[in-house]
Amino acid sequence: MFSDIIYTTQLSMNWKPTIARTGGIVPPVAQQLHRENIQRIVEETLSASRISPRDLSAIATTIKPGLALSLGVGLSFSLQLVNQFKKPFIPVHHMEAHALTIRLTNKVEFPFLVLLISGGHCLLALVRGVSDFLLLGKSLDIAPGDMLDKVARRLSLLKHPECSTMSGGKAIEHLAKEGNRFHFPINPPMQKAKNCDFSFTGLQHVTDKLITHKEKEEGIEKGQILSSAADIAAAVQHATACHLAKRTHRAILFCKQKNLLSPANAVLVVSGGVASNLYIRKALEIVADAAQCTLLCPPPRLCTDNGIMIAWNGIERLRAGLGILHDVEDIRYEPKCPLGVDISREVAEAAIKVPRLKMAL
Repeated sequence: MFSDIIYTTQLSMNWKPTIARTGGIVPPVAQQLHRENIQRIVEETLSASRISPRDLSAIATTIKPGLALSLGVGLSFSLQLVNQFKKPFIPVHHMEAHALTIRLTNKVEFPFLVLLISGGHCLLALVRGVSDFLLLGKSLDIAPGDMLDKVARRLSLLKHPECSTMSGGKAIEHLAKEGNRFHFPINPPMQKAKNCDFSFTGLQHVTDKLITHKEKEEGIEKGQILSSAADIAAAVQHATACHLAKRTHRAILFCKQKNLLSPANAVLVVSGGVASNLYIRKALEIVADAAQCTLLCPPPRLCTDNGIMIAWNGIERLRAGLGILHDVEDIRYEPKCPLGVDISREVAEAAIKVPRLKMAL
């Protein structure tokens, strides 16, 4: 049975309180939690599925890219099972798994465009097959989720009564609902660059300077809650949404111009943890409508890192007969690994001008 695939992943639900307390993932802590929980989670998964390890068709595991310490735990445990039960092994690319998750919940044919936005990644790619990706653009520095987490830490939102149990990105989204983005005109990055790359470090620095200025203006110490925190959250979230939307719009136009997407049936998939931000999703809906493209997002529970997406990628590969290993002696994890074939230079050379859209969010 194709569904009988055991999987491991980089994150477990037990991380969430730790992430909230620290404002982000601490690799050694993540590794320890992963090591402590992986056997229990696998046993509970098998029990809930009412199958024995001997009934499995294969074992699929994330081996790239990601936190080295956590990847090592997952791979080591998986290879023990592979050797014990003599099962084929399917190594999974973390970002490919995010990209293909939509095919678990929706009937999406190849090719389609995917925007992957999370705490560790930000990229645009054309998905032409189960393991056939063209990279159109990526973040030149940090990812949007990382930037939002850092802004949340700088705003000391863990001390905010409404946000104390939330991750940084969720705290920004929650607080932004109460704020007025027009109070602080923070401009989206890279407005003159006609490519599909992203940059969020500058946005973080601009926001940090703004927060420092407001602290002096309000006469409060660093670490205290600004009265204007909600307005700053709204402004930085809007700038992030506009930046993501414009680059995505250019990617759609490029793919249509080069006949890489069907003009009549173009699909944009948005996945990754930041895809659960409804404000950002609304900005992308505006772009998709303007570009006559269907926008699809996995359910929120499948947007963040999860084992289901790894299992599904294993199923896709098993069905396609791709990357199924019977000899795992030389298999290694890869903390850093690109996605597909990089054609971002070709995208930049096309210098496609994106029409101005009214972001009535």
